[in-house]
Amino acid sequence: MANRIEDYALIGDCETAALVGRDGSIDWLCWPRFDSAAVFAALLGDGGNGHWRIAAVDEEARVSRRYRGDTLILETEIVTADGAATVIDFMPLRTRGGSSHIIRMIAGRHGRVAMHTRLVLRFDYGTMVPWVTRLDRGTIKAIAGPDMAVLRTDVDMQADGFSHRAQFTVNAGDRTTFVLGYAPSFHPLPEPLSPVAALEETEQAWAKWSRGYQPAGNYADEVLRSLITLKGLTYRPTGGIVAAPTTSLPEKLGGTRNWDYRYCWLRDATFTLFALMNCGFEEEAEAWRGWLQRAVAGNPAQVQIMYGLAGERRLDEWELADLAGYQGAKPVRIGNGAAKQLQIDIFGEVMDALFQSGKRGLAPMGAEWNLQLKLVEHLETIWREPDQGLWEVRGGPRQFTHSKVMAWVALDRAIKSSESFGVAGPIERWRRLRDAIHAEVCDCGYNAKLGAFVQSYGSTNLDASALLIPLVGFLPPDDRRVQSTLAMIERHLVIDGLVHRYDTGHADDGLPVGEGAFLACSFWFADNLVLLGRRRQAQELFEHLLGLANDVGLLSEEYDPVAKRMLGNFPQAFSHVALVNTANNLCKSENPAAQRSGAQPSPAAAQPLPAKSG
Repeated sequence: MANRIEDYALIGDCETAALVGRDGSIDWLCWPRFDSAAVFAALLGDGGNGHWRIAAVDEEARVSRRYRGDTLILETEIVTADGAATVIDFMPLRTRGGSSHIIRMIAGRHGRVAMHTRLVLRFDYGTMVPWVTRLDRGTIKAIAGPDMAVLRTDVDMQADGFSHRAQFTVNAGDRTTFVLGYAPSFHPLPEPLSPVAALEETEQAWAKWSRGYQPAGNYADEVLRSLITLKGLTYRPTGGIVAAPTTSLPEKLGGTRNWDYRYCWLRDATFTLFALMNCGFEEEAEAWRGWLQRAVAGNPAQVQIMYGLAGERRLDEWELADLAGYQGAKPVRIGNGAAKQLQIDIFGEVMDALFQSGKRGLAPMGAEWNLQLKLVEHLETIWREPDQGLWEVRGGPRQFTHSKVMAWVALDRAIKSSESFGVAGPIERWRRLRDAIHAEVCDCGYNAKLGAFVQSYGSTNLDASALLIPLVGFLPPDDRRVQSTLAMIERHLVIDGLVHRYDTGHADDGLPVGEGAFLACSFWFADNLVLLGRRRQAQELFEHLLGLANDVGLLSEEYDPVAKRMLGNFPQAFSHVALVNTANNLCKSENPAAQRSGAQPSPAAAQPLPAKSG
């Protein structure tokens, strides 16, 4: 059975990534891209679906982990009664046209440590057993269809059925290495690497990148770890950022809400831009913006909510019956059918992202303005339609309040773009429509009897997406309706200090209820508290959320406060983006909440942040 989600760490080369368990097993790796078929898929099945473990023979060995400095180089310390060793796992950043590699290096610290390894290669999501050839004593080649993997090592690997095993001992000062490379089967072998030189180059590359960081006050280390995670989830050739490197990790243990997150969502755009820009990474912000602009180019009626790493639009969903699912949670889904849903909020997200990036001077408002004009023109014809909403429900479409709020945002940012950048547009028509949408949302989306903005028109269900109303500037944070909504969410959607997306007793998509708390929503709640000047409460919530990260600082999509388990795909870009922005809201005068909403925080919100609690 796979490890707990929180027991994994991430390594990657900014084109794909692997999950390494505390037990030393790599249980997930898609090659050569994030969205390619997995070669190690034990995460969604068992060891026979592909994994690669390196561990101490002594099952009582003490294990601890950390990242080496400000990098994605993972170091696992192993201590036994006989000695200590460090397993160093990393993926060198690829050269243009070069192969992808995983390097595993075991360094003896003192005494001697008996180790063992087992390599099970399975292409095509753990279903295809490759044909394996030994090229020489230390080189093994595996081929199946279009895929090839080559292992080079100084350890004598022995065939064992359809896997390879070895036992070896690491003495103080010794260094044992394994290099596993990937290439298409019809290409030459992956180029050989010097593990020591590759380690030095990888460390230097991450250190150079991290030097651009502009720290976020008291939480500088936690924020930088989240930014490194976001960088690790970036597909470097295009600038696209995947929501997560995994598919089908469940929102409920044993449940069926299991989705493929190895794609790029439009609704993450503005929050991602702020997270990168406010921390000094404008090159990454510009690359993400460039991906966004290219992805949505074309007929506005065909804009999708998500795209592939290079902007691909065909993300057809299918179920993989050959895998048992994460700890039995089925189905395992490949692709994401929600890509074809109508979600009106994305128009507001795209317009806001391009407006905010224009304000920061990432690119002049030139030819792309024509694209924005067409997007708004199309929105004018569809904004009244029901849609599937922010949470991508798979029941019938509804008039979601958040979707209408974001339609307002699209018009508002179009007006501001025209006024700020001197580009032409039908501003008076836009103003009339913006005001009409605002009035409708306040009339139909707010339930006066309940005292809160609700999930959809005519509903009595609360929804944490209402926390975005002041954050996008639809209403000021001190508006009585905003404050009463916040109070209702605090009373009914906050469980053990964490915010759930909506009332879990009202699932309308035909799927079981009982998901965990949604971490991004919990960060949004803290952002609202900052805007209201309730900084001590915001700080306490923020530090509670930081405490949910695993031992190497990673967050999933959701958290089960009862089982004390992470849920959902991992690590989750949206959770880390939200962490970065909330830290900046707490620590910086130039912060995302004020920048995006245009709201002036209460006087208490501008006071210096006290030292970390505890």
